[in-house]
Amino acid sequence: MTPEQKIAELGLKLPEVAAPAGSYVPAVRTGDLVYTSGQVPFVDGKLERTGKVGADLTTEEGAEQARICALNALAALKAEIGDLDKVVRIVKVVVFVASDPSFTEQPKVGNGASDLLAEVLGERGRHARSAVGVAALPLDVPVEVELIAQVV
Repeated sequence: MTPEQKIAELGLKLPEVAAPAGSYVPAVRTGDLVYTSGQVPFVDGKLERTGKVGADLTTEEGAEQARICALNALAALKAEIGDLDKVVRIVKVVVFVASDPSFTEQPKVGNGASDLLAEVLGERGRHARSAVGVAALPLDVPVEVELIAQVV
């Protein structure tokens, strides 16, 4: 089953790549690596949620936002390489979580992104990861995800 078929089986659809909100591009390839820019949880061009995890969103709601971000990162990756079957593996994922100062479950929020990548890509989707709490993110989004993928 291809990654795109797996996405469809999960009841999801790869979105259009979000237009950059600044002076950057959604993804850059260098050799056999593709780096995506940070992806925020846009759904159909709109933000469903804003605010801080631990104050305005639960850990579970934050994880769902991370899942959306990861789907958007896969869309940026596909736009750069043309076919997700060209992914050898996801090497690294960084999850930024806009967090209430007392919130410490950033890794659980990051699991939303990590789990989606494993569901779509199987073993190729397993990766190293950092999940970092931050005071604020652009547009007051609760989560932002970036990834590095090895491709052919």
